[in-house]
Amino acid sequence: MRAELLWAWIALASVVAYATKLLGYSLPARWLSNPRMGVIAGSLTVALLASLTVMNTLASGTRIVFDARLGALAAAALALRLRLPFLAVVVIGALACAMLRCVF
Repeated sequence: MRAELLWAWIALASVVAYATKLLGYSLPARWLSNPRMGVIAGSLTVALLASLTVMNTLASGTRIVFDARLGALAAAALALRLRLPFLAVVVIGALACAMLRCVF
């Protein structure tokens, strides 16, 4: 893909993102104060975070791979389950990934 075409797509995506944000500000306040909107926004946030986590853990280009990242995610999930502080969760996940990469 040529650089000019790539920058054109980036500019278009930026305009669409900004227009979407402006559209959100133009919604009537009564729509946003509806409790259902809070549930929808919370669900979308969780779904987006889950999909990004899966893609960053299992995807390598166009392939699905099972490597040290999956073990790191499992270790971090266990640390979260034990209600450890967030910094500890990150460190445990990084250490698990490093150890698994040394082994495999």
